[in-house]
This record gives sequence, structure tokens and C-alpha cells, in this order.
Amino acid sequence: MNTNISRRETQALDAPQSAEELKLFNTTKRVGWEHVSDAEWQDWHWQLRQSVRTLEQLESLMRLTPEERAGALLSGSKLALGITPYFFNVMDREDPHCAVRRQVVPRLEETVYQPDEMIDPCGEDRDMVAPGLVHRYPDRVLFLVTDRCASYCRYCTRSRVVSGVGEQHLEADHAAALDYIRQHPEVRDVLLSGGDPLLFSDAKLESLLSALREIRHVEFVRIGTRIPIFLPQRITTELCAMLRKYHPLWISIHTNHPRELTAESRTALERLADAGIPLGNQSVLLRGVNDSAAVLKALFQKLLICRVRPYYLYQCDLIRGSSHLRVPVREGLRIMEQLRGHTTGYAVPQYVVDGPGGGGKIPLNPEYFLAHDGRALILRNFEGKIYEYPEEPWPGYPPPARETDELRSLGRD
Repeated sequence: MNTNISRRETQALDAPQSAEELKLFNTTKRVGWEHVSDAEWQDWHWQLRQSVRTLEQLESLMRLTPEERAGALLSGSKLALGITPYFFNVMDREDPHCAVRRQVVPRLEETVYQPDEMIDPCGEDRDMVAPGLVHRYPDRVLFLVTDRCASYCRYCTRSRVVSGVGEQHLEADHAAALDYIRQHPEVRDVLLSGGDPLLFSDAKLESLLSALREIRHVEFVRIGTRIPIFLPQRITTELCAMLRKYHPLWISIHTNHPRELTAESRTALERLADAGIPLGNQSVLLRGVNDSAAVLKALFQKLLICRVRPYYLYQCDLIRGSSHLRVPVREGLRIMEQLRGHTTGYAVPQYVVDGPGGGGKIPLNPEYFLAHDGRALILRNFEGKIYEYPEEPWPGYPPPARETDELRSLGRD
């Protein structure tokens, strides 16, 4: 089977939209749910109950391509199909090349596995110290608290455990994980992820946050979520009032295309920001979705309008069945060159790749440092112009061994 995008498809994907169009905060319609009351539509529980989960539902709402139909038929064997009614109306059901549709509608290409792809590309299982708790970095842990999301991204790094139909079952034992954190005073940073922690009820989420806040050496907590994008109705005033009791609390959202930032998602993000929660965004570089400097620039600038700082741009992990969405690293570096210096620095995230098998995040940057001639650094700026930064050898640097040993001892402490 040929998994390459055709020339005609590529031209369609590259059809430019103006920056003004990309940066509009549109209000979503209710096509397919026209007779639903406002109260039901705004109820996040209703949105979850009415999520599109079957091929029959998909075909009743949109015309599928053969690749999408085959993908939906097979979705129960790897990663479940799930799209909230709200997010279904964010995508363009008339355009098979829609960047939003490409992220959540299954495709047959997901069954094509490349030799280097893995079930657990980030090696999380290897570093799992308690059910659902991953301790890789010295002072922080990843706490996988649930295996469910509001909608399912087709490139999900944790498709082995997320949605309930993957190769593994997520064993999330909150009590055992909390005990581990209590017993390890080096852990100062806890990231709640999954699945999506904001699918918990307010009471269940508060119970978990309260337990973490009682651990004195935990300095701050982060939540990784796509709820403001998939299900902005969940970001209620009550939820925000509860969250603000547990500062310092940070939230990382996940947005890949400007179209995902609607009027509704902007309101949800502003509520979180008004509750004093610093917001960051993590995007994944995806073929046919955001592999364009113009699209990413519009996304990152739009995020800043929502008071969200672009944090990471991830190279798509080597998850099995994702090759049709992966962009070459050299192309990612070319795109970063078109961002750095061409927009505000706040709108430029760090491009990173997760070292396959558990190497952690590795920064990727265009080459701006060219050489050191013994007298000066030879540097290239964003315009390609060459500059010298004088830096002759400095007597006494590096610091004496005694100072170095002291610094090392501080690092150990």
C-alpha cells in the first residue's frame, strides 16, 4: 500500500490561508446536533456521552474517504475512535485534507508499521517505579492518573495504554504512586497526565491535588491536558476556583493548528489564566497538519493572544503506525529557522525530539554557532549574516578545581 500523500493532496494541504483567516477565533456551529439545547451543548458530561465513537456515527455525519473508512473499522484494535460533538464541529467535514480532521479521524495508514517504530517510544514502562508513575529525570515524576481522553489523537504516544483498546492496560494506583513520592524527597515537580486528568470530577481531582500539596518537598504540580481544545465546556468557573487553591499549579495544553483555537477554547484558556495558572503549549510537528512556518507562526501568535506560552514543538514520536504523519527533522529545523527572528521570541517554542526508547527530551536547533577561531566565535543570525563575537581565552577560566568540586557537591545535594 502506498502511504505517501499524492501531489494533488500536497497542493491542497499547501493551499495558503491568510494570517488573518488563521488567527480568527470562530464560534463553532452545531452541524449534526442542531436541535440540542444550549444547556446540553454546554454540559461537558453530555459532550462526552454523545461523542462519536463508531463508524456508523461517523458515516451519518460526514462522507469518509476509503482510507478513513478502513481506519475507523480497525480503530478498536489499537486506539479507540472518540471525538466530542464540539470538536467534531471544529474540523471541516467537507475537506478530507483538513488539518484538524487528520488528527482525530482514523486512517488505514495507522496499520503500516515501520521497522524503527515502537509500542513505547519514550521508554516510559522501563522507568515506571509504581503503577502509573514514571521517574526518569532527577527531580520530577510523570504521574499517569487515567487512560481516558475527551478525544483521541491518532499519533498518541501512549496508544498502548490510552482508550482501553491498546496492547496494555494502564495500572494507575494513586495510593502507591503517592507513597513513592512521599518517600523520595528529591521529587519537587509532579506532572499529572494520562489520558487527561481534567476528565476527573472536581472532587476527585481536588483529592489528588490536596494529597500532593500535603507532601512538603513537592514544590509545584503540573497538569498536561487537551481539554481546553477538545472539551472547553469542562473549564467551568467552579473548576477554576478549585484549581486556584493549589498554587503553584501550571497547566500545559496541546494544540497543533490555529483552527483548534476557537472562541470557546479562548474563553476556557482565559478562565484558567484568570485563576492565576501559568499556561504553556506543546505542539507536535505533523505532516499535512502544521508542517508550515506560516501555520505554526499563526498558531503560536494566536496562543499568546490566549495568554498561553508556546513551550515545546515535538518531533512526532516513533509510535507504531505514525509514519504518514511524521515530518523529517531537517524540515523541522528549516521551519524553526523561519520562525526564529521573524516573530516575537515568546512565540518561538523549543523544538525537541524524545530520545527513542527513553532518552528524554533532546533540543534541536538550527546551526547558528559556526566556529571558534581561537579569538572569536563565528555566528550566523536569522538573516544568514555572519558575525564575530570576540572571546579570547580568559586566564583562570574554567574555575579552579576546588570551586568546581563545591559546585558539584551542590548539584549532588
